[in-house]
Amino acid sequence: MNVPLTPIRCLYRAVDLYGKKRAVVSGPSSFTYAQFGERCERLAAGLLSEGVRPGDRVAYLSFNNHQLLEGYYGPPLVRAIAMPLNVRLQPAELTTILNHATAGTLVFESDFAPLVQELRKSCPSIRRYIAIDQPVPQADLLLEDLLARDRIPRPDIFSFDENEIAELFYTSGSTGTPKGVMLSHRTLYLHALGLLASFSCKDTDVELHTIPLFHANGWGRPQSITMSGAKHVMVRRFEPTTVFRLIQEEGATAMTLVPTMANALLNCSDLGKFDLSSMKAIMTGGAASSPELIARLERAFHCEVCSGYGLTETSPVITTAQTKGTVTYADETDRLSHLAAAGWPMVGSEVHVMDAEMRDVPRDMQTVGEVVVRGDNVMDGYYREADATKAAISNGWLHTGDMAVWNEENYIHIVDRKKDIIISGGENISSIEVEKAIFAHPAVLECAVVSAPDPQWGEIPVAIVVLKPDQQLNQEQLLTFLKLRIAKFKMPRVVQFVEGPLPKTGTGKMLKRQLRENFWSGKSTRVQG
Repeated sequence: MNVPLTPIRCLYRAVDLYGKKRAVVSGPSSFTYAQFGERCERLAAGLLSEGVRPGDRVAYLSFNNHQLLEGYYGPPLVRAIAMPLNVRLQPAELTTILNHATAGTLVFESDFAPLVQELRKSCPSIRRYIAIDQPVPQADLLLEDLLARDRIPRPDIFSFDENEIAELFYTSGSTGTPKGVMLSHRTLYLHALGLLASFSCKDTDVELHTIPLFHANGWGRPQSITMSGAKHVMVRRFEPTTVFRLIQEEGATAMTLVPTMANALLNCSDLGKFDLSSMKAIMTGGAASSPELIARLERAFHCEVCSGYGLTETSPVITTAQTKGTVTYADETDRLSHLAAAGWPMVGSEVHVMDAEMRDVPRDMQTVGEVVVRGDNVMDGYYREADATKAAISNGWLHTGDMAVWNEENYIHIVDRKKDIIISGGENISSIEVEKAIFAHPAVLECAVVSAPDPQWGEIPVAIVVLKPDQQLNQEQLLTFLKLRIAKFKMPRVVQFVEGPLPKTGTGKMLKRQLRENFWSGKSTRVQG
């Protein structure tokens, strides 16, 4: 029997099997799965009453809350497209995205009312502005009033086309202009199945949504957690003490962190003041983790910790560094290095490291190639960007732009982005490798390594470092620390100590492009430390 693959099946499985179970906790609000399902159906009915039709883009400008989670099901229930927006973007960036997508509806929190005032002037395609939490002059109506109008009946699952687009995410823009990643009903459903096949998740588990849901579904959790009947706990805005409190109060068992979030938790003065014993698993992603970071998280939370890897274009998780039964660790350092790697392919995914001729590079953990991916969870293409889609997907493989090495166990270790590799005197230097070595110093809070122009070597590595509060460190001391950790040719020629935080995208990725431009603007031939 060929039943359409759609995330709508995730919703109704939870409603049917776990209807009376507490499903979503969002601030003071709490809903069972039956109530959550009804709210999604009411949202669908309200959107229909406002003229939303199949294929229309329904944009959300909101922090993590239950209304945003409902937005992952309400629009697709009527075959419209959910489109969460990065809340950290500037008005001009949001205008570009909304106009490119020709979104017809914008649902927003009142915190963004001043911004919406500007968007109303520059986004002619948007017909309705809907406020989530309270009436504001910038809104045409209130979300709860929309939900009160009607409720659609449960749709016939065979009425869905699994190849239609259900979600549209715009990339972070960390390496260039954001592009709209199209994810179909089929892609999202199979990604959810792949997550559940790769990671243990029971109906008794509690997922803490620390990653913003505008980040490619907050690592794919809206579908997989719902399908498993586990509980969603929304973290409206990431703040370390709030995270600790919610772990204690809700008995959270799992969360996902980008390294900057993990670092903030580990350096929070309230660490140790809350009961964190319920936590079972932490996954890090979004940027490269270091073995030292994995070790510190293990000590702080006394649970399993591993890295993962993915892109918006892969829904997003594509590999996991969780323990693999066929791998024997040489020692503790080797164990931590494995857990900090991108890892091995998730169920439903194929991941290879290939050269420019699309041949596998040797699995020797030395030869660098590009990570290429194919599988059930790869995007359906870039919205209205046929040429960009053809450039990204060729010969049946998605080209990620990430450079890596790998081994016989299919462990992928990312060494850098193509654009972040530093070529100094003909030698390739991984900025990530140098950053990990710097981060190992106990005084360092965060760091970034980028290229700077040099008349002799072409370009050289420069480190930008933020120290922890009340810590002192100078360039000579840091370079002495690094001598035992990286080769001489990889050593930063200049170290700049700055006040934090360093610039990041809305998903916590370091904006190296912005940092690099500080040195390359005008192509200066002299870098000041």
